[in-house]
Amino acid sequence: MSTFMAKPHEVERKWYVIDAAGKTLGRVATEAARLLRGKHKPIFTPHVDTGDYVIIINAAKVRLTGNKLQKKQYIRHTGYPGGLRVMNYATLLRTFPERAVEKAVKGMIPHNSLGRKMVKKLKVYRGDSHPHAAQQPQVWEIKD
Repeated sequence: MSTFMAKPHEVERKWYVIDAAGKTLGRVATEAARLLRGKHKPIFTPHVDTGDYVIIINAAKVRLTGNKLQKKQYIRHTGYPGGLRVMNYATLLRTFPERAVEKAVKGMIPHNSLGRKMVKKLKVYRGDSHPHAAQQPQVWEIKD
């Protein structure tokens, strides 16, 4: 008997909703990355995108432990000389909570072309509503 390898056209994708309200950022990100990669499925194949779509709601209510709100920094560069922008996570969560969650999840996914395809299946929303009701997403519970 040979080892099973999933083929891209055989993969069935589901939609999952993760409620991040009151949950730790890292725990939400690890579960989302696991779902995006497809590691929760028995057909997981490392070189094939077997993951599902993930919707994260209430990104503004995500929690950081310890002193990370003031100490942890979000750093980006505009591309222009002297364009380094530094922001702490308290400011980031107040202004762009979606970016904080997306950055955490993106860091837990492979940094290659397959990972870039996986990240496109991630949808993050600040509040508790999302426009993907037609896909009938299932709720994914995170133990915190």
